[in-house]
Amino acid sequence: MITDDAVAAFREEFGAEPAGLWAAPGRLNLIGEHTDYNEGFVLPFALPQRTIAAVGPAPAGEWTVCSTSEDRAVAFGLTEPGQVTGWAAYVAGVVWSLHDAGHEVPGARIAIASEVPLGSGLSSSAALESSVLTALIDLGGLDVPLEKRPAIAQRAENVYVGAPTGILDQSASIRCQEGKALFLDCRSYEIDQIPFDLAAAGLAILVINSNAPHQHVDGEYGARRRTCEEAARLLGVPALRDITGDQLDDVLARLDDEVMRRRVRHVVTEDDRVLETVKLLHTGQVREIGPLLTASHVSMRDDFEITVPQVDIAVETALRAGAHGARMTGGGFGGCVLALIDTGAADAVTAAVEEAYAKEGFTPPTAWTVTAGPGATQL
Repeated sequence: MITDDAVAAFREEFGAEPAGLWAAPGRLNLIGEHTDYNEGFVLPFALPQRTIAAVGPAPAGEWTVCSTSEDRAVAFGLTEPGQVTGWAAYVAGVVWSLHDAGHEVPGARIAIASEVPLGSGLSSSAALESSVLTALIDLGGLDVPLEKRPAIAQRAENVYVGAPTGILDQSASIRCQEGKALFLDCRSYEIDQIPFDLAAAGLAILVINSNAPHQHVDGEYGARRRTCEEAARLLGVPALRDITGDQLDDVLARLDDEVMRRRVRHVVTEDDRVLETVKLLHTGQVREIGPLLTASHVSMRDDFEITVPQVDIAVETALRAGAHGARMTGGGFGGCVLALIDTGAADAVTAAVEEAYAKEGFTPPTAWTVTAGPGATQL
């Protein structure tokens, strides 16, 4: 078990027993891609796959972190952004962000074990941040309300690590509930827990990892964010979420740059798709969200231009094999596809995608079904 791995790593590195175990999940974004940093709407749910932090106390101002997937431990004091690099920067960033928010962060020894696939668009970084953040808050008895925690974790990633992500990932990892999808307004941080019982509707979500890894700390993701922010400035609105669907044609006519027009069209229509998906789920029309998922993928492919051939082929093949809807999920440029399928159809859809990948000479995909799990917690 992943919990046993974390405990064993702690014992091996520190020669002691941890004070406790904390877990935080990866996330799957049902719909709402690149809307979060545009202050729009998202609808993620927490995955069963988790990152575990086995944590024990250490002297004040001292932190050491090791991982089952890394060769050596990293020790650091209170640092500024950029002073700790690599995978440990996510942990150092959480310490820095908590301290910067005015909290006295307890010293800690931390061992990490994770079952969230790396580089797959399932937010392994947020799972790491959220497990460590939750552990440090509990270990130090810090007064940090649940609704304030995602912003602290996000700041660790944005400022310390340098990845320009929105708040979707950390919100899902921290605030999701089992059996629910998290409808989040990324401006107000208001949430609504949306019933998401696929089994009762005879349905399942199949995750297809394209095994075409992506990275957020790169030029493409940041370029799209900058384009969206510049478009909002030119249009005289606080953020692109302030543009409604019925205003879209007039708004696009005011922009000279064709690439910018496409980026704006994706964000505005994607916000509308999130809102429509929430309405359907509230009324139990789960199967009917399928076309919205597919339309989201088309928009990401054509207007936001963040897909790659592996994910496009996975979506197209899943739909031909009977999926009710399918889309890339995550920041883009690789990662995973989700497909809304009938219960029992996973093997057939997976086999069809595997065959399509073989014909293209792609690295074989991996696939599994998922249910909506809980957010970060002490075990």
